[in-house]
Amino acid sequence: METENLVQQGDESSKKRVVAIYSGGMDSFTLLHRLLRQGYEVHALSFNYGQRHSKELQFARRVCAELNLSHKEVDITAINQLLQGSSLTDNIEVPEGHYAAENMKSTVVPNRNMIMLSLAIGYAVSIKASAVYYGAHGGDHAIYPDCRPLFVEKMNEVSQVANYEPVDVVAPYLHANKIDILREGLDMGLDYGKTWTCYNGRERACGKCGSCIERLEAFSANGAVDPLPYETT
Repeated sequence: METENLVQQGDESSKKRVVAIYSGGMDSFTLLHRLLRQGYEVHALSFNYGQRHSKELQFARRVCAELNLSHKEVDITAINQLLQGSSLTDNIEVPEGHYAAENMKSTVVPNRNMIMLSLAIGYAVSIKASAVYYGAHGGDHAIYPDCRPLFVEKMNEVSQVANYEPVDVVAPYLHANKIDILREGLDMGLDYGKTWTCYNGRERACGKCGSCIERLEAFSANGAVDPLPYETT
């Protein structure tokens, strides 16, 4: 769905006001700057869901402070008593290897994006924003059902009828990959040293988990050097 199709509701300022789910990672970092450059009034929303890599939230805070953006960080860690079995939230070792590998399914957090989008939609309604944006992309499709086109389409349909005020659910990178996203960000002159991608929240990125491998492949494909320090180098 293109931004031109945003629901025509309210005054001009509300049409330009959007909520961006901002993890602190590469994709949401690029998306955040894309929206700002397109002239949107961006309200960033981050979630602490007990993720092992909660270090990403530190990066999100710093970026929003530097940009003087409205930023809410919401603690939803209580949901982990219901959502078991993910290596991102449980005491399960984070698998190594490429996202396409079968063992990467252990990084799926049950219903994560539906929960976050539902909360973000409620926030959007409360501040009279016309859309919720998130950074799902094509590279996520193999492992994460809640990043696939059908999921985004259905969440958008539900969001149109869930409240008196319809809110669009938009994933601009849905048919792009990490290489494409990084290329866009590099063209904007963005500093990816201000992002955290690794699923392990240690001092340095591990360089071995699916998230790190995909990130490093994107930098290599773009002929660029990742500014983050890695344990493997």
